[in-house]
Amino acid sequence: MSDPWADPNAQAYAGPPATDPPPAPQPPPYGYPPYGYPGYPPYGYPPYGYPPVPAGPRRPGQVIAAAVLAFCQAAFVMVASIYVVLFSSLIDIAADADPTSAPPEEVSQLAGEGTVVGIVQVASAVLLIVAGVLALNSRRRRSLVVLVVGFAVQVLLCIYWAVRLSVIASEIPGSGSTSAFLAFALVFFAGPAVGLGLVLLGGGRRWFDTAR
Repeated sequence: MSDPWADPNAQAYAGPPATDPPPAPQPPPYGYPPYGYPGYPPYGYPPYGYPPVPAGPRRPGQVIAAAVLAFCQAAFVMVASIYVVLFSSLIDIAADADPTSAPPEEVSQLAGEGTVVGIVQVASAVLLIVAGVLALNSRRRRSLVVLVVGFAVQVLLCIYWAVRLSVIASEIPGSGSTSAFLAFALVFFAGPAVGLGLVLLGGGRRWFDTAR
């Protein structure tokens, strides 16, 4: 009987079968290690870190949309006020340069009013900007009041211009229909009207009503 260990064709012993590699060591947790003795609860400093901060209530989309409308309306009013003041200044310059070719009395009166109303419109645009900033950063009642007042002033200005331009257009010969003037006033009326509805109804009103 031959010895298998002496067989030159026999394979050498490769050792035990391979196993999965051991898991990688995990980093120790942050903080001081606990102290104590076996069999007793550990004591020491708690780990580093802070508890998660609970998320506050989210501002409803109605309030954000109303603030955006306030900013857009303020930009439109600023541009319109510049044109009104320039129009009033040109009429006064033309009347002083050549009194014989002065414009009709109604147009001159409208130019005088335009200067005053233009200043009022600039102030109302500033009020709208302040109201929009307050609505985006505060839930207090005063934010709602300022926003409502800003939109209400715009509505009153639109009504004023619609009535005044219609009267002037009807008194000037050959002026044609007043529908163009009414459409111009309606463009400026839509923004504040929608803004009032957003903050006085539904989620926009509840957002300010529930503020502490």
